[in-house]
Amino acid sequence: MFAQVSDTVSTSCAAAGDCYSDFVRTYLTVFLLGAVAVGLVAALLGVALVLRPGPRSGRYQGQKLIAYESGVDPVKTGWGQTQVRYYIFALLFVIFDVEAVFIFPWATRMEDYGTFGLVEMLIFIAILILGLVYAIRRKVLQWL
Repeated sequence: MFAQVSDTVSTSCAAAGDCYSDFVRTYLTVFLLGAVAVGLVAALLGVALVLRPGPRSGRYQGQKLIAYESGVDPVKTGWGQTQVRYYIFALLFVIFDVEAVFIFPWATRMEDYGTFGLVEMLIFIAILILGLVYAIRRKVLQWL
């Protein structure tokens, strides 16, 4: 459809003696597609504006605006301190999860990498084990 419009524009320009290059025709097609996309978004937002329900006032409507998590009703403000051990525990999880991301592709291509790849992976695992030993000595992995 857009190619036909572009061809129509180019043939009408050719008849008038003022031709567009292929480069300009390509950007004309992109511009037309962008205009259709913007128009479609505007039309759908307009339909949503017309069809959505209006604000209601009722007995329990204010309850919908408060924070609710895990079945516990909020008490006081939403701010509270969190102990550092939760962040460290999460960071250790991410580190060892990323280790698995690096080890899996290496394991699938281990024969291609040869001895050099094996030595590099052993160094990588040794560094991670040192980090785990450090975390165990600092008692980071003890929950309470």
